[in-house]
Amino acid sequence: MKIMTKVAAVMLAMAVVFPIIGQDQASAYSWTRNLQEGSNGADVKELQIRVAGWAADSASRTFVEVDGIFGAGTKAAVKRFQSAYGLTADGIVGPATQAKLNSLEAGDGSTQNFNFSEFYSGDGKGFNGGKVGAATVKENVRRMMYKLEAVRKKAGNTPVQVNSGFRSLQDNAAAGGVANSQHMYGIAADIVLGGYSPTSIANIAKRSGFSGVIIYSTFTHVDSCAEYPYGMQGTWYWP
Repeated sequence: MKIMTKVAAVMLAMAVVFPIIGQDQASAYSWTRNLQEGSNGADVKELQIRVAGWAADSASRTFVEVDGIFGAGTKAAVKRFQSAYGLTADGIVGPATQAKLNSLEAGDGSTQNFNFSEFYSGDGKGFNGGKVGAATVKENVRRMMYKLEAVRKKAGNTPVQVNSGFRSLQDNAAAGGVANSQHMYGIAADIVLGGYSPTSIANIAKRSGFSGVIIYSTFTHVDSCAEYPYGMQGTWYWP
């Protein structure tokens, strides 16, 4: 009996020290190798999502292709990311760069400075009721978050306020959105940064891989319409 009691105590202690992680709890992305120009695969695609906001040094109608092929464009974006975060800007994604990339990742799959709920439809439907399924919207929003992390960093770590993210069809109609609004796919956001004018935000967005930029009186609209097959693929509209 005493032996069984001791065994039970040890098992309880182990349970305390090593808690079971539920299936809904995400962990940091598992990088299994260094990545560099010429690499390809799913890990390169994830890298491209995370450095997409570092597409250019100045206003440029370009974006990082999320195709799993580590080419010159991806290398250039990696080098900009590394430089911005005080890393050796060699374009090689080794342990230090991987650690920094993972530091921007939140446990639920969102990012360090953004929550999925910030992008929910204004009518309480979450990511439902749009022109694509909720899972697709969520992934599109995740990709957009990394671009917005870059915007935030370029603006001196100024918090980004999301006025409108994803919209259901009904929410888009209520907001007076156009029929092909990119909000209904989860690839658009209307944003505000304290201390920055809508025009200043637009200028940052133009070097952060956003192909759709509209300046309003009190906020800036950004989207990635050129990258997605949602009726505006290859289209750029900038002020």
